[in-house]
Amino acid sequence: MDLTLVAVIIGIVEGITEFLPISSTGHMIIVGHLLGFDGPVANVFDVFIQLGAILSVIFLYREKFRHFFTREGWKVDKGLSVWHVAAGIVPVMGIAFFAHSSIKHYLFSPFTVAIGFVLGAFLMMYAEKKTENMQEYLLDNVDKISIRQAALVGAFQILSLWPGFSRSGSTIGGGLLIGLTRKAAAEYSFIIAVPLMFVACIYDLMKNMASLSTNDLHLLAIGFVVSFVVAYASILWFIGFLNRSRLTSFAYYRIIMAVVTLWYFYL
Repeated sequence: MDLTLVAVIIGIVEGITEFLPISSTGHMIIVGHLLGFDGPVANVFDVFIQLGAILSVIFLYREKFRHFFTREGWKVDKGLSVWHVAAGIVPVMGIAFFAHSSIKHYLFSPFTVAIGFVLGAFLMMYAEKKTENMQEYLLDNVDKISIRQAALVGAFQILSLWPGFSRSGSTIGGGLLIGLTRKAAAEYSFIIAVPLMFVACIYDLMKNMASLSTNDLHLLAIGFVVSFVVAYASILWFIGFLNRSRLTSFAYYRIIMAVVTLWYFYL
C-alpha cells in the first residue's frame, strides 16, 4: 500500500481514537499490524502524530492553558490550576518512567490489547451502573475539581499504561466513580493529556529519531495534520455526546473489538 495513504489512514485512526474511551494505542497497534506498517519508522510516526492530537486540545482549551501561565493559574482556589494538572499526571508519569521498557516489550501485542479492551469496558460499565441514579449530585464544572479528586483521577490513569485500556476510558470512568460528571471528567482528561503526552512523545522521539531519513518527513507532516483536524472534530463530537448519552455504547464497542481482534489474529 502507498505510504502516503497509510499516513492518512493512521492519522485518521489516531485523531478519532486518541480522546475517545476506546484506546488509541490499541487501535494503532492493530491497524499497524493490518497495514504491515511497523518497524522503527512506524514507531516514530505513531508517536509524532500524537503531537497533532495534542495541539487540537491546546487549541480548543486555549483559554485554560493561557490561564496556567498566569499568576492566578498557580492558585488552587482560582479554578483549574497547574497544581490540579500536576496531581493528575505525576503518579502515572512516575510509574511510566520506570516501566516504559517493560510495557513496550511485553504488552504491545494484539492479545494484550484485546485484554485491555475488555477490562476498560468493564470499568466504564461499572462506573455508569454505580452512578446512574446520582447524576444530579456529580460535579459538572472542571474548574471546581479539588486536588484530591484530581489525584484520584490520576491514580485511575495508571490503568491506561496497559495498551488497550484507554487513558480517556480510565480517567472518565474513574472520574465518574469519584464524583465528576462525564463531561467534567472528559475535559479534565483532555487537559492533563497535553503535558503527559507531550513528555511521552518527546521521550520516544529522542530515542528513535535516528531511524528517520528526510524521505520520511512528508509522511510525518501528513499524519500530523490529519491527526490534528480529525482529533479536533472528534473532541467536539464527544463532548456533545457526553451531554446526552452514557459511556456504555463505547464499552460494547470495546468488547466487540476484543472479540474481532482475537478472532483475526489468533483463530
